[in-house]
Amino acid sequence: MKAWARSLRWRLLGLTLVAVALALLGAGLLISSLFRTHVTAQFDTQLLRQLDQLTAALEPDAQQRPQLKAPLSDPRWHTPYSGLYWQIEALAPAGTAPSPARPLLRSRSLWDSELALPPDDLGRGELHHHQIPGPDGQGLLALERRVQFVSADQGTAQAAPGWRLTVAADMAELESAVASFSRQLALSLSVLGVALLLAAWAQVSLGLLPLRKLQNAVLSIRQGREQRLRGAFPAEVDPLVQDFNHVLDQNEQVVKRARQMAGNLAHAIKTPLAVLSHLAEDPSADRRAWTGQLQEQVASIRHQVDWHLGRARAAGAGIAGVRTEVAPVVDGLVRVMRKVHAQREGRPELVITVAPLPENLQFAGESQDLQEMVGNLLDNACKWAHSRVQLTASHADGQLRIRIEDDGPGLSEAERSRVFERGVRADERTPGTGLGLDIARELAGLYQGEVRLGVAGLGGLQAELSLPGYAALDS
Repeated sequence: MKAWARSLRWRLLGLTLVAVALALLGAGLLISSLFRTHVTAQFDTQLLRQLDQLTAALEPDAQQRPQLKAPLSDPRWHTPYSGLYWQIEALAPAGTAPSPARPLLRSRSLWDSELALPPDDLGRGELHHHQIPGPDGQGLLALERRVQFVSADQGTAQAAPGWRLTVAADMAELESAVASFSRQLALSLSVLGVALLLAAWAQVSLGLLPLRKLQNAVLSIRQGREQRLRGAFPAEVDPLVQDFNHVLDQNEQVVKRARQMAGNLAHAIKTPLAVLSHLAEDPSADRRAWTGQLQEQVASIRHQVDWHLGRARAAGAGIAGVRTEVAPVVDGLVRVMRKVHAQREGRPELVITVAPLPENLQFAGESQDLQEMVGNLLDNACKWAHSRVQLTASHADGQLRIRIEDDGPGLSEAERSRVFERGVRADERTPGTGLGLDIARELAGLYQGEVRLGVAGLGGLQAELSLPGYAALDS
């Protein structure tokens, strides 16, 4: 895709251009149509006045032929091909089909021409319009009516002669007025369109200015001049800025934690390495004593490496935009724990129950991290349980809550605080490194969650894991 097609500025301007062009085109067509309708109505009104003037001046002579008792006032009636014409024709008697007839009278402006009117059946009081060709290639709009004069001796209107009175005017002036108005309208709308586009350009430029400011702020971070996005941003952009700063804070914590763990590991294995070096350089050391000390120091180094590997695993958590289905992870862990803890010397068979999980329950993080946290807590419960372990999961207020209970001996309040310390175990007789609860808490903290210990309803220890999550309604 070309760069301009990916530009938000050009997309907005393109859409604005199309919208403005369509709006102005529609407005132009509508206004031009309204103007033509208005001008045509005025043209018809003028023709009707001319027809009324012709009707008022008409009277029959002694032979019942039409004549004008006074000349019409408009000088265009007397100017050849002036564009204003009148004509009087005799109508066919009532009840017969209309037929064309030679005009009895016509205006001087027609000269030697006649108005070519179509045959028409005019009712009394009706006005008919026609567009007809005129002399000298003119296009005329004609208005006609039927007129009858009934004298006392004729008795009825059927016996009186009827006349067809027509006035016509050249439509060139009307078309010229409409064309002139349309040109001026098009010019005005074009100027308006340019002004609107300039306003749109200014609006888009000002509207996208915060994005340019945000781009400069990100560039400052990349170049090392700033550590965070700083500045006042609009309400629509501010959530993005806050989330980006949160990611930067999280990355800073991960780097800081990695450096700290590297230093701690180096410091922790420094003494065992010094002892091993001393043993290697002392040729007079007893081999049996040397072997015991070697095993002790290697075990110490292994313990420190295991602990720091667990912390390093936790430090990589918290990747945004990842979701994990809870049900498959829980089902897999329960199957593993049932196999691992199947042989329990001197204790009853272990029963692990899982309450029905809410539909589409999800964890806002990686599946490996959820397995690590739930697996450590579940394994700890299975080690200490007498015969029962129960797991329940729920969702409320955007939080996934997984509760693991056992019917074991449980822990006192002081012991519940101590077990989260590095390598501490409640009972040294139980196999383990003492890292499980600490790693689970560390991972939960990196997801802005927590692990809380309490008294279980089964009588033993209750471990509740709170993490960001989704349910069916908000997924």
